[in-house]
Parts: sequence; C-alpha cells; structure tokens
Amino acid sequence: MRYFIGPGADELSEHYEVLSTLEPAIKYLQNKEYLAVDTETEGLDFLTEKMIMLQIGDDVNQFVIDTRYVDIEPLRDILESNSITKILHNVKFDYKFIKRCSNITMNNCWDTMLIDQVIHCGKFTTRYSLKDLCKRYMQIDLNKDTRNQFIGLKSQPFKDNQIVYGAKDVEYLCFIRKAQEQLLLKHKLEATAELENDASLALADIEFNGFKLDQNQWNDIAESSHDEMVQYENTLDQLVMLNPKLSRFVNPHVQTQLFTATEDIRKIMVKWSSPIQVLRVFKKLVPKLENVNGKELIKHRNHGLIDNYIKYKEKAKLATSYGTEFLKNVKIDNKIHTSFKQVLNTGRIASNSPNMQQIPSDNRFRHCFIPDENQVLVSADYSSQELCIIATGSKDPVWLDILEKNGDLHSECADLVFQEKWRQADKKEKKKLRTNVKTINFGLAYGMGPFKLANTLQISTDEAQILIDKYFSVFPSIKKFLNRLGNYGKKYGHIRTFAPFRRIRWFEDWFPNMGFSYADKRTLGTIERASKNTPIQGTGADMTKYALVLLRGRIQTCKLPVKLVMTVHDQIDTMCHADYAEEWAKTLKGIMEEAAEHILGNKLLKAEPTITTKWEK
Repeated sequence: MRYFIGPGADELSEHYEVLSTLEPAIKYLQNKEYLAVDTETEGLDFLTEKMIMLQIGDDVNQFVIDTRYVDIEPLRDILESNSITKILHNVKFDYKFIKRCSNITMNNCWDTMLIDQVIHCGKFTTRYSLKDLCKRYMQIDLNKDTRNQFIGLKSQPFKDNQIVYGAKDVEYLCFIRKAQEQLLLKHKLEATAELENDASLALADIEFNGFKLDQNQWNDIAESSHDEMVQYENTLDQLVMLNPKLSRFVNPHVQTQLFTATEDIRKIMVKWSSPIQVLRVFKKLVPKLENVNGKELIKHRNHGLIDNYIKYKEKAKLATSYGTEFLKNVKIDNKIHTSFKQVLNTGRIASNSPNMQQIPSDNRFRHCFIPDENQVLVSADYSSQELCIIATGSKDPVWLDILEKNGDLHSECADLVFQEKWRQADKKEKKKLRTNVKTINFGLAYGMGPFKLANTLQISTDEAQILIDKYFSVFPSIKKFLNRLGNYGKKYGHIRTFAPFRRIRWFEDWFPNMGFSYADKRTLGTIERASKNTPIQGTGADMTKYALVLLRGRIQTCKLPVKLVMTVHDQIDTMCHADYAEEWAKTLKGIMEEAAEHILGNKLLKAEPTITTKWEK
C-alpha cells in the first residue's frame, strides 16, 4: 500500500492513501529490519537546491513525504538507527540532501549501486543505474522520465504519477537487495559489501564537510603557473629559430603591425599545445618518433628542444587543470566538495569535480587548502603501505626483518642485490643503485615488467630483464608470491584482495582454456599484470576504507569535535580545534594502525600523524 503525507494530494486517489501525520508511518517503520529510502530533489547541488520528497518503506508499504511542508525530524531515530538497515541507490547523494535538510546523520545503509559494483567489479560493460538494476534483477523497464518533472516544481502539488513513481522506487530497492544478497553469499563478498556500505557514509561526510580553499592564494599560483608556461613557449620558439633543421617552421614573412611591438609577433608556425604539430617538429630531430607522449619523449631528453617541451607540458598542465578555471569548483560556502567514485577495478577510490587525488604534490597548491577558522588539520598516512603488504603476502624474511626494524628497505635491498658493487660505490653511484632497486620495489605493486622498468630507468630492455632476474634471485619468495597471484588470475579469471575482505576483481575478457591465439596471449599478459597488482593496491584500499569506517564510528560514538575532510589513497585528513589536536593525532594514529593490523595480522605498518594549519603532502 502507498501512503502520502503532505498537502495538495488527491484525497480520493485510487493509487495511494493520504495521511495527516507521520505517526502511522513511524509506528510501522520503527521495528523493521530493512527499509528502503529514496529522495527527489530540485537538482544535484545539496548546498543550493532542496530535497522536496522523501520516500521510505518496504515492499509492502511505502510512505511518500512532501518535505517542502512536512518536517522529517520524527524519522531521525529510524534513519540514524544502527539496527535498521536503510536501502538506497547511491546513498551519498540522498544522505547529503537529508543531512542538509534535517541535520540527520544516517547509519547502517545498503547501497544497491555500490553492492552491484562490488559483485561485478572489473566487468567494464556492466552498468549500475537503478534502471539497469531493475532490468537486471526484475526484468522491468523503468521509465525515469517522471524524475525530470521534479525540477522547477517549487510549491506546486505533486501529481499522482509523481507520488506513485517515488513509492515504486522504494519497492524496487527492497527486491533488488534480496537478489544482491544471494549473489554476495555465492561469491563470498559479504565482508566487502559491509565495508563498502559503511565506507560510503564516511566518504559522504567528507563530501558534505568540504575543504576550504584560499582563493586569493590559488589565484596567485595560477598566474605564476601561466607566466611560467609562457616563458617555456618563448624558449621553445627560440630553440626552433636557432636550429637550421627546423627552418621550415619559421615564418620569414611576418610583418609588424602598427602599434604592435616586434617582439610580440610570433615567427614560429607551431602551436605547442597541439600534439600533431609538435610531432611534425620533433620528427625532424628523431625521424622514428611515433608520438609525443611523455613515456616516449623521455628517451630523447638529450635534445634540448624536447627536454624543454617536457617541462613546458608540466607547466601547461598546472596552468590549465589547476589554473583559475579550477576555482569554478568552489561552492557557495567557499569550499571544495569533491565527489568520490568508490569502487574502481582494484577497489581504490577515485575523485572528481574536482579530482582531489591529482592535486599537485607541490605544497604551493596543497597549502591553499586550509581548515575552518580556529581549527587545524590532523592528518596521517601509512608509511610504505604497499611494501608492507608485499612483505606480509610473500612472507619474505629479509623484507619482514628490515621493515620490523624500521630500516631503509631500498638501501638494504640494493646492498643484497648489488653486493660488492654497492659497497664500493661512491655516494652518487649508491644513489643511482638505490633508485634502481626502489623502482623495482614499488613497481612490484603495479605488475612492472622489463619494458616498463626499462622506460622508467632509461636502460635497455635486456638490462632491465637482467636487473629483475638478479633481484628475484635475491628475493625468491617475492617472485613466488607474485607468480602465484599472476597464475591464479590467468587460471580462474579473477583475483582477490587479502582476507578478511577478499574483494574480487573479474577479468571480463577471460574465458576457460584461453591462450592459444596471439590475442589470447596478450590478454593473458594483461590479466597476469593486473592479478599481481590488484591484491596489493586493493588491499591497501580496503585498509584505508576500514580506517575511515572506524574513525567515523569513533567520532560519532564519542561525539568528538572532529570532521573528516579528505582522503587520498593511504592518507586521511581530519579537522579539529587546536586544543584537541595532540590528543586526536594519537587516536588517529592508533585507529589507522588498528585497521592495518586487522588485515595484515601484524604490527608492521605504521601511520604517521601531523598537525598543520595548511594541507600538506
């Protein structure tokens, strides 16, 4: 049965019954194990647009509430309950509007969108809208045209079809959850699902809280970046003019215009922002060059023009992606409210609008992000997270011993790999040898092979293969660990992260007994690399998410004056009053290390907290 609470409804409608208060709804809802929740809003921005309808119920009874006129405060205990599971689709969106509207902090949610992403992780052809899920699980072609009718509605009464539309979304969510539950059991993904559901609320809090940006300071940096980019453009022009091989790109017929300084007229017929035009120039220097991608160009930095072009691209990236246009992301409260994509192939979190994961590590940019007035930032990141995961997974005795003693892993590995060459090397040579080993150590987490290593270190593929072989001869248990992961993925068409979460990643291109054709072998190579990479990166992602869940729980349970404001891979940033910062830093460190121990089963991984007045790398 459908019920509507609000003014302007058709009292004699055959599609629903009208209630005058929320009391009958609360009486029905308060003892349920599962309830579906949905909202309709004026738009997408929770800061400037309103929630106009809230729907809540199960597959038997649904209550549609006109939130323009009806206060949902009486639903607080239900929405904040830890014993009632609330089912939503894309919980972060609805939660932010509910919190903005009523200051209700939701708990214990089941996100049908996230759960389907967990179930089908790695299947890039699978779609996750509510329409897609209704088709997949219920064979219903959901018509979402009615949703657009809520935009610009203002104070107009809801029509019958809008009320029915809202109620049906709730009904569908209940059915979808039951179908998903069976698939979670089948694939042993219950722990991953619980983690993602809980983490979604922590990430929603970060999106809701936002991160304050000093716009004046950002503007100054943007102008500086633009000036640096222009300087490199001028340098590139000059280098072209000085090189006889590039004379065809110099226009000898440029004429000065009245009132225009001669030096302001470009003679170079190259648009440096155009890869096609740049490639034409560089082929005069390197005829076999096929593109101007960074990986390809870095091999030819001995050409001054190419070296300066690489530097120009770096400055152009800063001037465009992180120039004045970036300030369009600042919301009405002078804060950045990013949006997280929670489940990628490996389980890592992505960020967009804007992408906070790719803010330049240069602290000039990071320092523009500041805490609220009278607050400080308390941040912590894991020290060598991926290396500790590899050490734990491989059980390599040398790695474990070095990390347990907090030694310099890269130097000690270099000593074992290069032996006398390392011991007799001078400071400069040791730095180079340490870099080589460090590249392999971290490259293991990305399935690095000889081609990638050769590109990174600027050595031949044969030299890279010799270095890898030598490395694995010293650390055979690491080689065995990575080979085991790679072979598992090739054999079974999926790979998992470490217990207890054991997130799964499917390889959609895989099929049984593949490997006979050239295309199959290439696909298997890709699967093998991903199978080595995913358990390492994915386990790190599970760890950070679990830490976020524990932190949110502690903040809520103890009613702490702390806010979550950002997370980037293995780093978590919080905000609190300066007087509480030292105490909270210890708590943050302890909780993050608790999350690490929960997965690794040892105390190998440490979190390093800092207290600052500006965001730092």
